[in-house]
Amino acid sequence: MSEYFSMFAEYLPRLLDGLRLTVVIAVFGLLFAVLLGIILCIFSISGVRLLQKLANFYIMLVRGIPLMILALFLYFGVIKNSLGLTISAVLILGINASAYMAEIFRAGIQAIDYGQMEAARSLGMSYFQTMGRVILPQAVKIMIPSLMNQFISSLKDTAILSAISVNELTMSARTIIARNYKAFEVYSYAAVIYIIVITALTFLSKKVEQRLSYDKR
Repeated sequence: MSEYFSMFAEYLPRLLDGLRLTVVIAVFGLLFAVLLGIILCIFSISGVRLLQKLANFYIMLVRGIPLMILALFLYFGVIKNSLGLTISAVLILGINASAYMAEIFRAGIQAIDYGQMEAARSLGMSYFQTMGRVILPQAVKIMIPSLMNQFISSLKDTAILSAISVNELTMSARTIIARNYKAFEVYSYAAVIYIIVITALTFLSKKVEQRLSYDKR
């Protein structure tokens, strides 16, 4: 048992380096997903048939492909090493999450009574003014818990990016194992780190959700 914990102390700095990259990829991947998701959401609720079909096709396609297949296809088939691993990982994770983001945004916006849109338009506000000043501020409160849950999912999904040799937490563990052949021990260390981070984020998500529920009263 003492050997187990001494190994943990030895390899912890390297695993934490992998965790830092995991968080960076998850954060920037989510930001990219938010931007792309907003565009897809606008397309899907625009009323323009062609844009709706394009958004629906994209969402169906991305959600229907496993992330590992998507990562391998985009990295080796489309990107082809033209970008760095970290940027490639951010793009891949963002593309995958954008389909789910689009649905989160659409559900949040459609949860707002359409009468508010009509009332704002009747006061002379443009469509975009109405969305920015009336609809979105209310929709964001509805969407925040789902956005946090998506961030947690994206953080866990970064483990799959080890398939393209991104040196995140899982890849860091695999690199250590390749040298010492202690798979059980090293993967258990990685699992503990994931559990601690995900548990902390889940707790934070619940607190935010409770706060938002309290504010609505």
